[in-house]
Amino acid sequence: MAKVFVSASLENEELTMEERNLLSIAYKNVIGARHASWRIISTIEQKEESRGNENHVSMIHDYRAEIETELCSICDKILKVLSSRVIPVAKAGDSSVPI
Repeated sequence: MAKVFVSASLENEELTMEERNLLSIAYKNVIGARHASWRIISTIEQKEESRGNENHVSMIHDYRAEIETELCSICDKILKVLSSRVIPVAKAGDSSVPI
């Protein structure tokens, strides 16, 4: 995932509504694409298991695990950004909802 850029990058500035929306949309797009990949790969894995293609299942399982690792990494990164830079400076009610 690309580095998260926040225009209010001064660490003590609250994000604007637009910046929060952009961060949310970027997160949803990145996660959504990988989640769709995970669903497709899981379906293929199940079909290959039912056919008894253990060699294919092994490769597919490894790829699914790689996607899961990417998902976890992206989630960890966004949680770190939220907990270290966004939530501590949030003043407005909309932007200060705890995780």
